[in-house]
Amino acid sequence: MQVIETGIKDLVEIIPSVFHDSRGWFFEFYKDQVYRQNGIGCQFRQDNISYSKKGVVRGLHFQLPPNDQAKLVSVLSGKVLDVVVDLRKGSPTFGKVHRCILDSEKHNLLMVPEGFAHGFASLEDSLFIYKTSSLYHKESECGIRWDDPTLNISWLVADPLLSDKDRQLPTFDELLRKSLISRD
Repeated sequence: MQVIETGIKDLVEIIPSVFHDSRGWFFEFYKDQVYRQNGIGCQFRQDNISYSKKGVVRGLHFQLPPNDQAKLVSVLSGKVLDVVVDLRKGSPTFGKVHRCILDSEKHNLLMVPEGFAHGFASLEDSLFIYKTSSLYHKESECGIRWDDPTLNISWLVADPLLSDKDRQLPTFDELLRKSLISRD
């Protein structure tokens, strides 16, 4: 397993060791001991899978403390542009956006710590899988508009398909004004 630093503390891309033979391939998606040996010490409590057609944008989603979630994300089939935004109070990279292509042929994963908004754009029909460190908690769910002018994210999708809920999310600046997120 290779762990690649992203330039944002604790946000890492993971390239697993994949074993190929005439039957196909095999890799360990998650093994607690190996992750801990590589400095990733997260206890996961829930697994989720979503299917998205090409052109779908989901997010940017997060849960407010004390129900915030770390996520280990990847794709089982297809390819997505995965996008995270650092919302950790006091972080020197607060508000910084990180983008990463998750590709089922590469089998790469992204370890997203607590305190990040997360979303993705489906560049192909995709099965997206993720583990979370805390359970879904409806009252704590929050998000940032996908087309936020402050973050100015290029999603690599010309005319995205969005849920009504995602269309109505507040902007980054609105969340700051409401004190739902804070630099300090």
